[in-house]
Amino acid sequence: MITYIGFLRGINVGGQKKMPMAELRALLSKIGLQNVQTYIQSGNIIFQSDNNSAENLSLNIHTSIKDHFGFEVPVLLKTPKELQQIFNDCPFTEEKKVSSYFMLLYEAPDREMVNQVLKISYPNEAFNITNDCIYFYCATGYGKAKMSNNFFERKLRVTATARNYKTMVKLLSLSTDI
Repeated sequence: MITYIGFLRGINVGGQKKMPMAELRALLSKIGLQNVQTYIQSGNIIFQSDNNSAENLSLNIHTSIKDHFGFEVPVLLKTPKELQQIFNDCPFTEEKKVSSYFMLLYEAPDREMVNQVLKISYPNEAFNITNDCIYFYCATGYGKAKMSNNFFERKLRVTATARNYKTMVKLLSLSTDI
């Protein structure tokens, strides 16, 4: 059995794409995923599967959600080891890291677009872009940031989903508990 951590982008935010977690867990169990857990309402899932193709699993989850709930939701899957590596690679000091956001990328961004974004800066905001994640820190808080998940998606033309430090820590912890 392989443990996966799944990220659903843009559900239960501002009344859009409502998805009750109990219903999601039941749906995912019905399609053969095992030990399905969810964490908070923002689309974090932990489960196990015999399928070793994250790409196939992601497509299966995406299709099942579309058929059941009636809307498109991007699905990103990581193993605990992959997510731990992303977490460990955060370039910020520990003090900044605990206030950081991890914008997980659904695909590697184009290098030329990354170079263009690297030329942009705003006071109190710092970021680092890798193939898997945009590490983002804003001294005044994410809600006041000029750069956001949507900002980076537009500039890089990739899908991303943001999680804060606390959520990352909790997901890593839950993934070792199954």
